[in-house]
Amino acid sequence: MIMKIPSNVKNIMQTLLSNYYDAYLVGGAVRDMLLGKEPHDYDLATDATPDEVESLFDKTIPTGKEYGTITVMVDGEGFEITTYRLESDYDGRRPKAVKFAKTLKEDLSRRDFTINSLAMDIYGNIVDYFDGQRDLANGEINCVGQACDRFAEDKIRALRAIRFGSRYGFKLSEDIEYALYEVDISGLSEERIRDEFNKIIISETPSKWINNLYRYGLMEYIIPELHICYDFDQHNIHHNKNVLDHILTVVDNVEPILELRLSALFHDIGKPATFTLGKDGVGHFYQHHKESSRICRGVMKRLKYSNAEIEYVAELVYWHMFRYDHVRTKNVKKFINKVGIDKLNDLFKLQVADISASKPPYNFESVYKCKFECERVLSEKEPLSLKELVVNGCDMIALGFSGNEIGKVLDYLLEYILEDFNLNTREILLDLALRYFNNLTK
Repeated sequence: MIMKIPSNVKNIMQTLLSNYYDAYLVGGAVRDMLLGKEPHDYDLATDATPDEVESLFDKTIPTGKEYGTITVMVDGEGFEITTYRLESDYDGRRPKAVKFAKTLKEDLSRRDFTINSLAMDIYGNIVDYFDGQRDLANGEINCVGQACDRFAEDKIRALRAIRFGSRYGFKLSEDIEYALYEVDISGLSEERIRDEFNKIIISETPSKWINNLYRYGLMEYIIPELHICYDFDQHNIHHNKNVLDHILTVVDNVEPILELRLSALFHDIGKPATFTLGKDGVGHFYQHHKESSRICRGVMKRLKYSNAEIEYVAELVYWHMFRYDHVRTKNVKKFINKVGIDKLNDLFKLQVADISASKPPYNFESVYKCKFECERVLSEKEPLSLKELVVNGCDMIALGFSGNEIGKVLDYLLEYILEDFNLNTREILLDLALRYFNNLTK
């Protein structure tokens, strides 16, 4: 099914055509339209030079003018127009030389995969020099030309092949599979690796494609810390899978939300390092949640995730083993305060997925009981954190506290209001703080 070209895109194409230049929709937009999917963006190719493109439109941005790309702005939306080009003298990451080409075929011949080498004219006619439509119909990822040549030009294409396979559920051609065994993706920037891996892990069945990363030897360049989990026997009656298979089952079991999938991937990564075998032959992984959280932070920092992403995922990993067998309101409040309200639902989803990936029968009682109690406490809107105290650091300074003492006395006061929120008045808390100060100075 071919979807309609949006009017703004058509108008840009018509402007180029009216001035005797070529105008084709190219790449991902054509691929997705043929698959009946709504494209995320629309890229155009033309024989007009960047200067000529700029002269035809009122508002343009020289996004990558040296590489032939100009962004044309229409109604606040940007559309990239790139002059036909050829690339050469690759260094395994990017072309060192770019020169303009004369024909559409030359331009399409430089692209990575056949399904990305399709073009469409203003009337919806498809230009397909490299059998991209055949590969779409067959559900196969093929390179334009030889895969080993394409991967040598830019190593990231190895991960892109797996990413496109995971996105559409396509198989990889034999040529690509052979090339994947041979490619060395060292030297790629952490950001490029991370961006491709993120798209793989939020695919429909990430376990299949992460296993492929292992199979082709690519995971050692991405998260080598996971290698020790491969085939690691847990020796535990509660588990019927090795550590990696358990991890990947949990990844499959959670929603395709990046932070949630990453927390599933890292939640047991510290198990091998904490493994002990009891006299009865049963394996134990004491404090593995702490080790997993530590490893998680290191890996995500290396791959240049944002501080907010690192903190969110590492905290989910840290708390994933937490269970309340005997729930007290004060403890639930402390739990909410430590985990953070924003992470609670994702934590419970991770815990349920974790249990679901262990050996039956499954017991979700403690998770659901804690979830219910958290929801009850939150519905009552009682104070839970330091920022909800009616007194603050300035009040403590006025009473004579200084330095670390300020935080300690505020934590002391928080303990009281977690037990009884009615104590959260200035008069009561200042009196409690004063007593605390007097005990310090005795």
